[in-house]
Order: sequence, then C-alpha cells, then structure tokens
Amino acid sequence: MDGVSDASAVQTARRLRSAMFVDFDNVYSGLQRLDSEAAKTFAEDPGRWVDALTFGEDGEGRFARRFLVRKCYLNPATYSRYRPNFTRAGFQVVDCPSLTQQGKSSADINLVLDAVDALGAATRFDEFVFLSADADFTPLVSRCRAADRVVTIITPGPAAAAYRAVADTVIPVDEFIPMLTAVALGDDASAAAAVDELVAGAGSSAEMPVSVDAVAAVRRLVASADRPVVLAIAAAAAAQAEPGIRESGWQGAGSFGGWLQRELPDLPVDKARIPGFIWDPDRFNSDDLPAAATASVPLVGLTPLQRQVVGITEIPALEASGYRMVLDQLAFDLALFPFNRSETAKRVRDSCAAEDMPVSRAAVSYVVSGLLFAGASLDDEPSPTELATIWAGNVLGLCRGARIELSDSDLAEITAWVSGGLLVQDAATG
Repeated sequence: MDGVSDASAVQTARRLRSAMFVDFDNVYSGLQRLDSEAAKTFAEDPGRWVDALTFGEDGEGRFARRFLVRKCYLNPATYSRYRPNFTRAGFQVVDCPSLTQQGKSSADINLVLDAVDALGAATRFDEFVFLSADADFTPLVSRCRAADRVVTIITPGPAAAAYRAVADTVIPVDEFIPMLTAVALGDDASAAAAVDELVAGAGSSAEMPVSVDAVAAVRRLVASADRPVVLAIAAAAAAQAEPGIRESGWQGAGSFGGWLQRELPDLPVDKARIPGFIWDPDRFNSDDLPAAATASVPLVGLTPLQRQVVGITEIPALEASGYRMVLDQLAFDLALFPFNRSETAKRVRDSCAAEDMPVSRAAVSYVVSGLLFAGASLDDEPSPTELATIWAGNVLGLCRGARIELSDSDLAEITAWVSGGLLVQDAATG
C-alpha cells in the first residue's frame, strides 16, 4: 500500500505549462561580475540548468515544469558564439543587434512583444519565467499577473524591489549561482572518491544502499557549495545521479525531505524558509540562509530612514558599526589572501565574530556582491575607504532605482551609515 501511495504522490505533482524568456546579455554580464565559472556554465550548457529548473517545490508542494516555449534574446555582435549552445538545448534564439549609437540591443522590445503574444496564444501557459534583472520588465510582469499567470523571475544581480514584488517567485542570484555550479559538477575524482567511501562504509555490495549514487551526488554538491543549497537544486542533483529515484517515490521515503532524513541525517535541513535549504554544518549554520542577510540584526537600532532603505532595497540591516567592521575586516583580508567569494566571506564573518561584532555570512556576501556589481576590483587590495566609497555608491544606486526620494541630508545619512562612518566628511560636504 505504501508503494501505491508514494507513486500516486509523484503522479499528482502539479504540472506547469511554462514559457521561458532569457535576456542573455543581462544575465551573462551580471554573472560575469560575480562568478565567471557560473557565467560560463550558463552560456555553454543551458540544457543542464534548464533541467535543474524542471522540478521544484514551493508553499503548495512539488511541481514539474514543461517548458513549451524557450526563447533566448542575445546580441549576435557580442555573443554569437553561444548561439549554438542554446539552439541545441531547444531554445529559439532571437538575434537582437544594436540599433542605437549607444550600443543598446533590441532584446527588451523583442522579449516583451513575444511574451505578450504568448499571453494571447491558443495554449494557455500557466507560468511565465523571465531571466533578467532589468526592472524595465516590471510592467510586463504586472500584465502577466493581471492575466492570472504565475510569474517567476531569475535575477543575475540586484533587482528593483518593484520588479521583485510583482512576481510570484524570485530566484535571486545567490540561489541561481549554486544551481549553475551544481549542474557544472561532473564525474571527477572527488565524485568517485565519495562513491568509494560510501561503498566501503556499506560493507559488501549486497549491503550497499540502493541510493548510493544519489547520496554521493548530494554530499558532493553540499560540500562544494559556497552557501546553503536550495532543496530543489539538491533534489535535481540526486535525480540526475540516479534516474528514476523521483518516480520511485524517493525509494519509499515519500518525499525528498523524507529521503534526506533517512539517507543523510547528519546534514541540517530547513524546510520552513521557502524554498528550503540544506547545508554543510561544518561550514554554515542557519544564519547563513539567504533571508538572514536582513534578518540577522534587529531593526530597532536603525533610524526610520535606514529601516526604509533596508525594507525596500534589502541590504543587510547592520548599524554603522557593523558596516565599519565588515569593510575594515574585508580590506584586511584582501591584503592577506587572494579574493575568493566563498572563502573571503567566511573569513570576514569569522573575523567580525572574533572582534565581538557578529555579522552573518549572508550579510558579508551581500556586501561583497554589491561591491563586485559596482565594479570593485577586489584583487587590488583596496583600502576600507575605497571599499566604503564603492559600497555607498551601490546602495545609493539601489535607492535611486527603487525611486526613493532623498534629500541632501538623507543622502548624507545613508552615506555615513553604510560606509560605517568612513565617508562622513564626504557626505556632509557633498
């Protein structure tokens, strides 16, 4: 009876007829600023990350997407070498050459026109998936929502609050990059070693757990990730390593969560915070979950203006002393060690804690990402003041993008706050 109920549960997973629209230039350039390997995987192997998006889980349970439309919009003058990769992955590639002296391509208008056509198509699409951080698509997303369609946006970098607010689901860059780096993992020596270790622990082949490949894949993913892993991504890795495991009802466990509890009880799992996460307890804790960047510090220590900025832009809710500590420790770390997003953030978090100023790794990672998006070169041993200047400029840019009206005194307060006091004089004098 259990087997029948498990099979029924799999069969009754929601099916979404989805249409995907990829703003290639926006996504690729955004990823390049943060993680060149993730950008490479996005451009060169789209079929694999599309597979990772096929299955998911949200507040209503599991679902499976069927991408009936896959369209990618790119500038052929710059990115034509990636065109065949998307064609092989089942995408219709729309060439969008530059039509202006400023070099701006026609991707935006082509994407909007095709999406509006899809809204009125004979096939009723349940979900529209947009890969872009461009807030110019906000009216389009609103129109899709008004037509009672589910909207998912995947952002390769900071996106305006209004753009994110009108979507049903947002997959931010901190979740998208692990998805890309996860699917980029191949059959290497570390993978073989993980399987050998599991086999040795099982004793004989007769005693080996049926899910040895899936277990090894999840362990490898969690061990290599530079942040907690989204459960749907971990499930995709397990299913890719061991085809049929989903259809078996996760080998009698009934769900991926139940399977994890049975096969990998040593790995912490948080299913309460959508979309759910799993992590390596030796390197992370619950403070490192994405939402912890703004929730780790109470808002009571912030002024009304600072609370407004945090609420709208979602920058870390640190007081000025916290930002000063992060910027000082980051500059110190960059002077001692080569920059690596994951390892640098971890060391800075540990250094802050050692100075009795605990700051979550998620908050540190947010600041690092903001610096990279603003054009900082973290390989050049920047000083705390140089970092503060770039970070403050990034925050003010987020405020402008969110249409927050700020007076001169507001600008000075925000600059002094997020720079940890390093730019007080600059802010006061303009």
